[in-house]
Amino acid sequence: MRPKKPKATEEGDLFRARLEQIINMKHELVQLGGKIDWDWIDEQIAPLYSDKGRPGIATRFVVGLLLLKHIYGLSDEAVCERWVHDPYFQHFTGETFFQHAFPHERSDLSHWRKRLGDRLELLLAESLKVAHGTGALRTRDLERVTVDTTVQPKAITFPTDAKLLHAAIEGLNRLVRKHGVRLRQSYRRIAKKAAMMAGRYAHAKQFKRHQRQLRLLKSRLGRIIRDIRRKIEGRPELEAAFEAPLARAAQIRSQQQRQRGWKLYSFHAPEVECIGKGKASAPYEFGVKASIVTTNGRAPGGQFVLHARALPGNPYDGHTLGSIIEATEKLTGCAIERAYVDKGYRGHTTESPRRVFISGQKRGVFGVIERELRRRSAIEPVIGHMKSDGHLGRCHLKGREGDAINVILTAVGHNFRRVLAWLRALLTSILITLWRAVAQSPVVKPAS
Repeated sequence: MRPKKPKATEEGDLFRARLEQIINMKHELVQLGGKIDWDWIDEQIAPLYSDKGRPGIATRFVVGLLLLKHIYGLSDEAVCERWVHDPYFQHFTGETFFQHAFPHERSDLSHWRKRLGDRLELLLAESLKVAHGTGALRTRDLERVTVDTTVQPKAITFPTDAKLLHAAIEGLNRLVRKHGVRLRQSYRRIAKKAAMMAGRYAHAKQFKRHQRQLRLLKSRLGRIIRDIRRKIEGRPELEAAFEAPLARAAQIRSQQQRQRGWKLYSFHAPEVECIGKGKASAPYEFGVKASIVTTNGRAPGGQFVLHARALPGNPYDGHTLGSIIEATEKLTGCAIERAYVDKGYRGHTTESPRRVFISGQKRGVFGVIERELRRRSAIEPVIGHMKSDGHLGRCHLKGREGDAINVILTAVGHNFRRVLAWLRALLTSILITLWRAVAQSPVVKPAS
């Protein structure tokens, strides 16, 4: 059921302090909370509710927590913990009085992320609207954009054959304990020792001993797979529960290190892909490719992210450019005059190829276009800030849906960080101007 809107009251409380009496109402977080159109967000989310049941949690509370998490780069647990002792966080989420305990469960954030799903782009649109309303972003800044791709790493360990085989053995053992299936032998102690020794032998370049430990792990994993299949045969509910885990375990057991085609890089996250971007520090990254669109010129408030999307399947960059430009125009409501990309987009298929300029291009590049093409590399520090200050550097959310959600919310957090910095600088400049006006005013001499 749709949440009820909290009633605003001006009455005081003898036992609770009003937040307006505690905090500085000129703080940038207070200003930002007043500029976001919470009613519009609530109307957009309303169709996701049913007409029956108890009222849900207030939209501003949960959406505000998600925004605070990605603005400050916190985890779900950390943002809930900080909310209790930070009155600015409480005011941002719509509270009137100071609360001494968190009123909901931490898992509500996970449920709301799943509920919002593909509607999270409305938060990105709202961040651009707020930036435009505060003067940090101009309309003409939306007409020239820079497009690039990066890798959003998944929260997994670096995959090796020994680690994957050990993880498959542990994962199947957890599953059989959960469903009450009794194995002939678990091999957990043997697998742990074999995985440890395989790593040591590989480090010492004793590869024959290393391969011996891998053969031991593969044989034990095969025994567990066959034992489970015998025990669940003829039991449809268990066969359905074990179908995907057994398929993943069989894939890990059969795949080779240098084989071509699809490979499994994590037992618990089968959606992980191996992506090579040609970096000397990280030749291969394990996660999902993400497309980022930013303003080309520096807006008054800095560079803003206009669109962000996860690209599962590791598609060629040039094949995604047309849909990315179309989605960006739909989100911003402004036609893109020129887009600047790197050499990874050569051979792109866009409707207007003449408005796309590739790094290193000579034909048709002069004057303003040459200067804007030189600014193409300015998107790299934006991506770096999204990884270091936000959550783009390591995704902890589950599945492909979690990858897509994390990319969009990280972009929203980056935009709101730029807006907060802009509001902070704006307030500072106003105070400096007032101080100079007071300092330069002539001193009135008293009448003698």
